Amino acid sequence: MTKKVWFQVGMGVLIALLIIKYVIEVRWILNPIFIIIKTIFIPMLLGGVLYYISEPLQRFMEKKGAPRWASISTILLLLAGIVTGLLLMIGNPITEQVNNLVKNAPYIEDKIMDVADIVLENKDNLPPQVEKFIDSISSSIQDIAMAGSKYVVTIVSGTVSATFTLILVPFFFIYMLKDHEKFAPNIYKIFSGERRTWVKETLADIDHVLRNYVQGQVLISLILALMTFIGYLLIGLEYSLLLAIFAFFMNMIPFIGPWIALAPAIVVALIQDPILVIWVCVVTLVAQQLESNLITPNIMGKSLDVHPLTVITIVLAAGNIGGFIAIIIAIPTYAVLKAIVKNIYEERKKIKEAATKSV
Repeated sequence: MTKKVWFQVGMGVLIALLIIKYVIEVRWILNPIFIIIKTIFIPMLLGGVLYYISEPLQRFMEKKGAPRWASISTILLLLAGIVTGLLLMIGNPITEQVNNLVKNAPYIEDKIMDVADIVLENKDNLPPQVEKFIDSISSSIQDIAMAGSKYVVTIVSGTVSATFTLILVPFFFIYMLKDHEKFAPNIYKIFSGERRTWVKETLADIDHVLRNYVQGQVLISLILALMTFIGYLLIGLEYSLLLAIFAFFMNMIPFIGPWIALAPAIVVALIQDPILVIWVCVVTLVAQQLESNLITPNIMGKSLDVHPLTVITIVLAAGNIGGFIAIIIAIPTYAVLKAIVKNIYEERKKIKEAATKSV
C-alpha cells in the first residue's frame, strides 16, 4: 500500500499540513526570518520582472559577441533613457492631471456624497442583502474617518518602505543579469543521476513558464493601456492619462484586471457627463475584444494553458489571502506549481513504464 500514488500523495499533504501547523505555532521564533523575506520579496520580484523583460536583449547582444559587462551596461543605460524619456514626455501631463484631480477633489467628493445620500435615503426600499452591504460600507467609511492619524502614519511608513524597495531593486536586477546562468546549476548540482536530470528539466520548464508569462503579460498590458488611452482621448474623458496608467498596472491581472481598471473610469465619466459612461464601456469592450481575440492568442498563445474560471478563482482567493501583491503573483505561482506537478507525473509515468518493461 505504501507504494500506491494516492497513499504517497496523502502522506505528503499530511506532512505539509503538520509543518505549516508547527511553523504557525512557533512563528515568534521565525519572525525575524519572515521580516527578512518580507523585506526582500518585493525588490526581488520587481528585479525578476525587469530581468525577464530585458533578458531577450541581453541574449541577442551576447550572441553577437558582446561581453557580459557591455550587455548589462547597455541595458541599464537603455532603461535609464526610457525612464527619462517617459518623464519628459508624460511628466508634465501627469502633473497637470494630478493637480486638476486634487483641485476638483471637493467637487468629486460632493457628487459622490450626493449619490450616497440618495442611496441611504432609499435603502429601506432595497433588498435586505443590499441594505446590509450599504450599512457595512458606511461603517467602514466611519472607521476610516475615525482612524485618520493611523492612516497618516501608515502612509509615511509606506513611503519609507517604497524608497527602500526602489534602492534594492537595481541590486537584484543587476545580480540576475550578471549571474542568471548560475541559479539552476547551483540547485541541481546537489542531486545526481536521473534525479539531477529531472530537477534540471523542471527548473528549465519553470524558467520557460515565468519568461512567457512576464514578457507576454507586460506587453499585453502596455498595448491595452495604449488602446485605452487613445479611446479615452477620442471620447474626451478627463484624466485619460492617469486612467490609462492605472489600467496598465491592473491589466497585469488576467481577466479581472481590465474590469477593475474600468471602475474609476466610470466614476470620472459619471461626474463629467453621464453619457460618457456608455462610451467608456464601448472603449473597454472594443479593447477587450481585440485583446482576447487578437493580441493574447498571438503573444501568449497556449503557454500557460490555464482555464479562465481557474484564473478567476485563483485571483479572488489570492486577494482574500494576501491582498494586491498576492493577486499579481497568484497566476504565475499556479503555473509554476502546475509545471512541477506535470513533471512529477511524467517522471512517475516513465518509472512505471520502465518497471513494466523490465518485468
